[in-house]
Amino acid sequence: MLSRRNKLLLLKFLSLFSIVRGYNILIIALAQYLASIYILAPDLPLRKVVLDINLFVIVLASTLVIAAGYIINNFYDAEKDLINKPRKTMLDRLVSQRTKLTTYFVLNFLSVFLASYVSFRAVLFFSAYIFGIWFYSHKLKKVPFAGNFVSATLAISPFFAVFVYYKNFETVIFVHAMFLFLLILAREMIKDLENIAGDLAQNYKTIPILYGASLSKTLISILIVLTLVPALLLIYNFDVGYMYLYFIGCVLLLLLFLILLWRSKTKMHYVWLHNILKMIIVIGVFSILLIDIDLVLNRIL
Repeated sequence: MLSRRNKLLLLKFLSLFSIVRGYNILIIALAQYLASIYILAPDLPLRKVVLDINLFVIVLASTLVIAAGYIINNFYDAEKDLINKPRKTMLDRLVSQRTKLTTYFVLNFLSVFLASYVSFRAVLFFSAYIFGIWFYSHKLKKVPFAGNFVSATLAISPFFAVFVYYKNFETVIFVHAMFLFLLILAREMIKDLENIAGDLAQNYKTIPILYGASLSKTLISILIVLTLVPALLLIYNFDVGYMYLYFIGCVLLLLLFLILLWRSKTKMHYVWLHNILKMIIVIGVFSILLIDIDLVLNRIL
């Protein structure tokens, strides 16, 4: 059996894992590798991509910055999350604010140090990324729509780092990026509807608070309709292999999402809508494999 001290250490580790959302970071790292193999560098041998030390460093630096971003976001939102997410917040509070800040600075320092192995441009990129996350958490989060837009931009920035590394400027990549960006932006705006109680208590100026839920739903609906455009383009205008099945499923699910959105009234309804969009994003990561099912085996040989 674990001693009391070991149990406390385990709880603190779980608390820190909850704060940095380790499961999200693992998905993002996997997505960066799959995007590199199937979309950004499809002509390179598999081993050259997987064993590329520069790519590994970029992905590792990205995960460290994202983890640090979750920490600073948690630091600033501690009071708001106590209202919106009481159970999660009680677990998160096992780690002191001082420990959070120390970990935040250590992770950011390590990310920039690792980036220096790749290039000076990588150092500049990750330094700007760190500043962007801090500025969003400290200031922009409370600005209606601008905060949502910046949050969505920061969310896709790790993929931009890999995109710049491979210098692949094919149109299909931008269409994929637009699909993901619009989906994440809609998800960010759903979170505002979900977190109205805590935002009100902490004087956040979100769209639902300033202009009402109806306008917020209208804007989300516009974003979802816009998301259908790149989805349909990827189905009909580009060769994405069997991944077209994923985009067909997305179109149907997003149409259902629109119906449910206008029927939603309670926090639980918005949580479900949030989870639908999150599910679409996560499934999309694994659906990259459908671009060419035999690709990995062929390139290993």
